[in-house]
Amino acid sequence: MGSAEICDVVVVGGGAAGLSAAVTLGRALRSVLVIDAGEPRNRRSPGVHGFLSREGLPPGELLAAGRAEVRAHGGQIVQGRAISAREEDGRFTTEVQDGRRFRSRRLLIASGFEDELPEVPGISERWGRDVLHCPYCHGWEIRDRAIGILATESTAAQEALLFRQWSGNITFFQHLLEDLDAGAREQLKARSIRILKGRVASLEITEDALTGARLASGQVVTCEYLVVSPKAKTESPLLQALGLQQTGTAGHGRHVTADHDGMTAVQGVWAAGNICDPTAQVVTAASAGVKAATAINADLVHEDTRRAVERARRSAFPPAALS
Repeated sequence: MGSAEICDVVVVGGGAAGLSAAVTLGRALRSVLVIDAGEPRNRRSPGVHGFLSREGLPPGELLAAGRAEVRAHGGQIVQGRAISAREEDGRFTTEVQDGRRFRSRRLLIASGFEDELPEVPGISERWGRDVLHCPYCHGWEIRDRAIGILATESTAAQEALLFRQWSGNITFFQHLLEDLDAGAREQLKARSIRILKGRVASLEITEDALTGARLASGQVVTCEYLVVSPKAKTESPLLQALGLQQTGTAGHGRHVTADHDGMTAVQGVWAAGNICDPTAQVVTAASAGVKAATAINADLVHEDTRRAVERARRSAFPPAALS
């Protein structure tokens, strides 16, 4: 597709949400182009979970299959990072980092976000392997193992209670929590969850596996997996250029505001997946992409019909006939 051509929809982001949307739009006979930076959030994970019939499939294989389906339905995939977009006369121009520009009638943002991890040596290197965050994504695989919960915010207590469903060997590291709510402490103790004060200074790695957490005091506590609460980093030049509203707090991460169909406050722009729902798993992100795509197609049908009616009226009553 040349830069002068206008496609129906440009999709920014080639993850589960973006690719599912592109397939749906392609099946609706819409011209669609996906701009993908090639850095999916779950790229370090060994497998996808909670996706019916795709259990344990490596994320890269799922995305490769998705890209093939997009192309099979007439869509295009462009490798690159979208850095800016602007609207002019009801048309969008999206610019990629290398200078290429693509025009479209509608725009879908499905670029996800980057995880901002706690600043503890070793966490970034082990992220997606034995440093985890979601019990429904990983609980089955780490059941009955020694699991540590790194408390960086008050919601960590509820996270510990969730992981207790999968293991009776849970250690709650207070870490950044100076005070633990009395009610939360009572619940953790009632569920036989060990509570330790003091910051975690680093992780202990033996033969490429997590074996423990070292406290600032020097004490080493055995744990085979560590649960953390990453923050969602969604800020980008693209979102700023579009003026998309975001909600949430700096402490918990922010996300793009959109309605149940993915429509944002900016006319002609939709959003789907983690960019507007930080808790979305792969299957729910894919579902959101399909939902946004059907809403976009319905919006385009409305526009196509309105223009057809206007053309028909002009044909039936040309200006010369009215003079």
